[in-house]
Amino acid sequence: MKEFFLSECAQFENKIITSSFVVVTKQLKPKKTGEPYLALTLGDRCGQIEAKMWDNVEEVLDAFEQDDFLKIKGLLNKYKNRFQITIHKVRKLGDSEIDFSDYLPKTTKNVDQLWQTLAGFVATFQDPHLKALVEAFMKDPEIAQAYRNAPAAKTLHHAYIGGLLDHVVSLCRSCDLISRNYPQINRDLLLTGAFLHDIGKIHELTYNRSFSYTTRGQLLGHMIIELEMLQAKLAGLPNFPPDLKVLIEHLIISHHGQYEFGSPKLPMFPEALMLHYLDDLDSKMESMRAQFEREVGMENAWTGYNPSLGRSLLNSAKFLEPKTAEDRRPSDSGEPAPADDKSNSKF
Repeated sequence: MKEFFLSECAQFENKIITSSFVVVTKQLKPKKTGEPYLALTLGDRCGQIEAKMWDNVEEVLDAFEQDDFLKIKGLLNKYKNRFQITIHKVRKLGDSEIDFSDYLPKTTKNVDQLWQTLAGFVATFQDPHLKALVEAFMKDPEIAQAYRNAPAAKTLHHAYIGGLLDHVVSLCRSCDLISRNYPQINRDLLLTGAFLHDIGKIHELTYNRSFSYTTRGQLLGHMIIELEMLQAKLAGLPNFPPDLKVLIEHLIISHHGQYEFGSPKLPMFPEALMLHYLDDLDSKMESMRAQFEREVGMENAWTGYNPSLGRSLLNSAKFLEPKTAEDRRPSDSGEPAPADDKSNSKF
């Protein structure tokens, strides 16, 4: 049984912890002296954390690789307002020693209900061609299974099992609501774009042990994969209007919105522009929500640096909470608490 999850960091600050993690990244870097140290990113279902091993690196360097499971003993503390682990001991774990569900984050929402909600939007389509196209994807058992499980991204937003479906359902709700305020918007076309804009993630990302890219995903990216998937499904719909096909293709390749964000084209018609902005909004709101959740035990209303948003964030709800006298009382000392070994399990 896993002894410690990353959601508990605030409770164990400046303590020695022993727990198991999956290796998300592994790098060998030089110290100022030129000697090597290990820089790892470790993960469990609650998030990721940076970890450094400064001593005895040669003894463990070849003992494990990325995506392996490790048992770690080390000091949990903060550096530049972010938690990190200084590793003292490390041991590679066999698959029989771990529970895979401990290491990949998963949506807390009911996936069946999310899928039904998505199908409910499609059932309201007035355009028979768009309705037939989206239903062709949803009725494909292989695509449907992957769509229900895939993350929406590797790290930036909705990076958890079921994240793609969660993101798309949220996006469809926004599209449905906002399109009512703009009569020039073709709602069916917009919702089709919402359904298809990230569907290539089911082939771009792999998520057996940690979230990473497949070779196909690295070489092509999800937008190219989506165009291929669209072409394959349209082969079974011979009467699909060519002009409608071009609009869907543009929705796919323009949804990142800007060239510097990997968009081959800028959004050039109303539904494409709306899809980009609502997709960007949903992604950023989820990134904020996840950051607040990761730091739920922190006293400060300000979070650490959020790399996807490029800034620290203010948890406005926490900021507006009534302050007690204890909250306002200065600490007795600016010195960090001494390390306390709270690991009582055998390494």
